[in-house]
Amino acid sequence: MRPWVFVVLMVFGFCSGFAQKVVRYDLYVKDTLVNYTGKAKRAIAVNGQIPMPTLVFAEGDTAEIHVHNQLKEETSLHWHGVFLPNQEDGVPYLTQLPIKPNTSHVYRFPVIQNGTHWYHSHTALQEQIGMYGSLIFLKKRNDPGFRKGIDDLLAVPVILSDWTDQHPENVHRMLHIASDWFAIQKGSTQSYVEAIKAGHFKTKLSNEWKRMLAMDVSDIYYDKMLMNGLENSTLPSLKAGDKVRFRISNGGASTYFWLHYAGGKITVVASDGNDVEPVEVDRFIIAVSETYDIVLTVPEANISYEFMATAEDRTQSVSMFLGSGHLQLVTPLPKLKYFEGMKMMNGMMKMNGDLDDMGMEMSLNQMDMNTVMYPEITGPFPEQAGDKMKDMEVMEDHDHGGKSKMALPVTLNYAMLRSTTRTSLSAEHVIKEFRFELSGNMNRYIWSLDNRVLSEVDKILIRKGEIIRIVLYNGSMMRHPMHLHGHDFRVINGQGDFAPLKNVIDVMPMETDTLEFAANTEGDWFFHCHILYHMMAGMGRVFGYEGQPNNPLIPDAKRAEKKLHADDRKYHFMFVNDVATNGNDGMLMVQNTRWSIGTEWRLGYRDHHGYETETHVGRYIGKMQWLMPFVGFDWRYRKSELSDVPEKSIFGQTNTKDLRTNLSIGIKYTLPMLLDLTGELYQDGYVRLQLKREDIPVSRRIRAGFMVNSDREYMVDAKYILNQYIGIRTHYDSDMGFGIGVSVNY
Repeated sequence: MRPWVFVVLMVFGFCSGFAQKVVRYDLYVKDTLVNYTGKAKRAIAVNGQIPMPTLVFAEGDTAEIHVHNQLKEETSLHWHGVFLPNQEDGVPYLTQLPIKPNTSHVYRFPVIQNGTHWYHSHTALQEQIGMYGSLIFLKKRNDPGFRKGIDDLLAVPVILSDWTDQHPENVHRMLHIASDWFAIQKGSTQSYVEAIKAGHFKTKLSNEWKRMLAMDVSDIYYDKMLMNGLENSTLPSLKAGDKVRFRISNGGASTYFWLHYAGGKITVVASDGNDVEPVEVDRFIIAVSETYDIVLTVPEANISYEFMATAEDRTQSVSMFLGSGHLQLVTPLPKLKYFEGMKMMNGMMKMNGDLDDMGMEMSLNQMDMNTVMYPEITGPFPEQAGDKMKDMEVMEDHDHGGKSKMALPVTLNYAMLRSTTRTSLSAEHVIKEFRFELSGNMNRYIWSLDNRVLSEVDKILIRKGEIIRIVLYNGSMMRHPMHLHGHDFRVINGQGDFAPLKNVIDVMPMETDTLEFAANTEGDWFFHCHILYHMMAGMGRVFGYEGQPNNPLIPDAKRAEKKLHADDRKYHFMFVNDVATNGNDGMLMVQNTRWSIGTEWRLGYRDHHGYETETHVGRYIGKMQWLMPFVGFDWRYRKSELSDVPEKSIFGQTNTKDLRTNLSIGIKYTLPMLLDLTGELYQDGYVRLQLKREDIPVSRRIRAGFMVNSDREYMVDAKYILNQYIGIRTHYDSDMGFGIGVSVNY
């Protein structure tokens, strides 16, 4: 019997009634190998399985979880969406020290809620390689909120996840160096050749004029999508008329999933562990880290109905089949229309990098800014925002007994969620309001709040008894699932006193959402984007209660804070080297959120004997980081070019391009069309200007570039990308001549 089948039976059996007790689990964390793609890759298994075991407790139990770290590295476990004492929350260097290798740690907390939750590592990128699992808190039958026909259904824990054969640290590095290898794998490069074929050459030009990279929906190419650790699975015992409750958690590191069912409507009954009034939809998207409880019905006998989860970028899907018999499949989602999305982005983005809201008043996912990518839902993207809002209206006009132009499937949005109980907060308490802009820079993969990452700000102090209001505006081009630890918040969605309670809210581009929660505990609580690589880049804050006692698990608070901040201060390394017939040139660079240290070199052969190297240390300025002041050092010597008649630069100065050993100061600025303009002043008064563009996307695998400067140097090049690390490059350099060779990049 598969482990998850056993869990289904266990969850179903526990629904009959409970007695308060201590429920203990022992979790053994150990390295393992998995093979999802024909290649054995490292993963982390807990009790020998991926995902981690489903943990089941009853409301009123005391959870006691013994974690035995058998890794060669530190680990931790966070209990997502759970109300618990702060020191049990599982965030290394914030609520506890990490669990060292070959040691054990005990998490112990009372279970004071019910619902579908999940748990995962909060250490580094371990969540990406197996450390995630379902966490179920069962409701007692005598609970006033027990819903007959829902809470007593057969319950199936379902946890979705994404798998990459890439090492997660390399994924993180590739994102920060703007590698487009993932786009090549997904077929979403949006090159000029592809733009011309799609009739969007002007769209592509406009995109780069505004200094934007290609449109993207998901940052990473994943090799597999998994449901309960499997590519496909079945529930064959279900019969006609049977209903089943899926307790779904999105444990993906960065993947949103569209959920569809071939057997009819999907009834949503809970979100983030909190009951909502049942609402029927045809499909919905589940954000990273969200949970939903849904009810599905098997309508007919001798048919196996597909329940499908499709990655938002449409690269992969995974299914579970309900019932037995011939297959009833979900209609696959069509491919994304990237250039239409790019056109929409162009209209939204101002030249300074800010978003132009075009007069739209958006909130609560009622208008998904990626809907232009979903023609099966919304149809063609109209020219005016007002038309767009009309297209998003309900398709049935019940008041007038008529129908709209076309009947579109019903897609869930947050405005449809209504709590089954009153959630209003006391008006007597002080309201403290915080406003944040979700900000980002895709060119350098910097994600922040108000253009500041976690390590650049102090914790936000709040007081017990206050009502905390958070207003979020997404000024970036990516959606962000914002998660608050240790609390549920009210989503202000037009449902008044019955606003739904959640702990994750998916904030769309250009969207503004308002959250409220009661400050009713103590300790330091993380608030962050739950896309793993956004969080690691610094997109978060810490809410801390004033006057709280010291956490005994954090004996050195200052050292712990430095370790907590180390994630977004990390430097990322890149290297390029071209071994060609006329010489060797290359570049090495390390960068973090604000700083860049880079060295480039050129070494000539035979007739072009000589060498040159330039090193720059700079700091990026501004939200879009188009400006970088720097200090540098230039060292070059080219014997064959020296002559009795010195060449002049375009400014009339004696050209020192063949003999230079100088310090410099300068500025690099990104112009429209992603051109880098560099101005440099050397210690001897020499001035140099340079214009450069690298990686112009000519076709899916061909990249071009050029350089020209006031030293009267110029270069043009083209490269064909063979694989992630190797390409064939040809170039002409004014000093080194024509060359062709192999380019290696990392």
